[in-house]
Amino acid sequence: MTRRTATNSLRRTGVALLAATALVALPVAGTDGRTGTGTAVAAESGSRTWHGGWAASPQSPAAPFAPNWSEQGFSDHTVRQVVRVSTGGTRARVELSNRYGNTPLRITGATVARTDEGASVEPGSVRRLTFGKGRSVTIPSGGTVHSDGVPLKVAALQSVTVTLYLAEPTGPATFHSFAAATSYRADGDHRYDRGGSAFKETSDSWYFLSGVEVSGGTAARRDAVVTFGDSITDGVGSGLDADNRYPDELAERFAAAGKPRGVLNHGISGNQVTNDTVWAGEKGVTRFKLDALSEPGVGTVVVLEGINDFGGSGWEGFPGGPTPEVSVDRLIEAHRSLIRQARAKGIKVIGATLTPVKGSFYHTPVNEAKRDAFNHWMRTSGEYDAVVDFDRALADPADPDRMLPAYDSGDHLHPGDAGYRVMAEALDLDAF
Repeated sequence: MTRRTATNSLRRTGVALLAATALVALPVAGTDGRTGTGTAVAAESGSRTWHGGWAASPQSPAAPFAPNWSEQGFSDHTVRQVVRVSTGGTRARVELSNRYGNTPLRITGATVARTDEGASVEPGSVRRLTFGKGRSVTIPSGGTVHSDGVPLKVAALQSVTVTLYLAEPTGPATFHSFAAATSYRADGDHRYDRGGSAFKETSDSWYFLSGVEVSGGTAARRDAVVTFGDSITDGVGSGLDADNRYPDELAERFAAAGKPRGVLNHGISGNQVTNDTVWAGEKGVTRFKLDALSEPGVGTVVVLEGINDFGGSGWEGFPGGPTPEVSVDRLIEAHRSLIRQARAKGIKVIGATLTPVKGSFYHTPVNEAKRDAFNHWMRTSGEYDAVVDFDRALADPADPDRMLPAYDSGDHLHPGDAGYRVMAEALDLDAF
């Protein structure tokens, strides 16, 4: 399903890399709008259960591939962002992150609404967001806050629009680099606008917004799925504004089966399991517990990550220069850490084979041998609770080290929309 007309061109030609997430324990803004520490919750959260409807992993301000608004930040701007929730409800709240901010972040005001087209919203659906009953909130440097919940009926696979008014200079902005979605910016305060005519500027990143949660739906307490990975999880190669990443396609499969559930995408392009990077987040073993495993109601995590660990060590085009070389054994040990962390939380964890890269800038005989060895371990070790073979699902039968052209976005590394659909279909719904 698409929210708007999809385009098949890549935002970043041949450079957007595979992804994952990077979260740490952070101070948060208190529910009364003052700064504080602990877990950020809305004032009403003790009386209702919240479910993740949409998520994105915060990143530090950077522009490794294309210009965006993160390094300069905002001042007297309204930012309008459109996201699609994977499960519905009758109330909604948002999560905002200042994780990488150098100074406290002042949110002057915010709204949420059902999306119409582009930057416009449905008539009568605009809801003012509050934070501990206050209309504004200051989020400390490194902090996260949830808004209070508001009545807003949304269906599974429906898009919502979150609008932030930032009257004061924000400084460099915590953001999510690759959104495969259009965000909008206007000068001045336009948080209550129904139409989108004031929003003259666009970006294909998300800013400060890291989650949308819903309540009042039919979701079970622990049925949410987190997809944890790199740029293939992030959706590099999928159509702009099309919601065709493989996690989106998985959410559509659940909805079509009459059992919609939260599918929360925690992918960051370029991320590695074993090495930290400034522009692509902390290593996966560091952030897994406090990111993927801490989502509300998560029951299963799907892990697809490791190709950057191998490819980043030998590719001169890797932003910031090549990263330290990673052996197959080291990557396997890192995955074992992820497995242990998930099981300690009672969460099921599904591993995925690494997808074909022949013909891409990552392909070398050494990297191919590593990929084959890692995939053999994934298929035969029995260490994950289940395995999804994305490698074989995408491979060209005539040349199994290469992605089938029909599934290839064009860079021989990232799938296109058809490839992401095949990946979602490779997952056994009964495994969840």
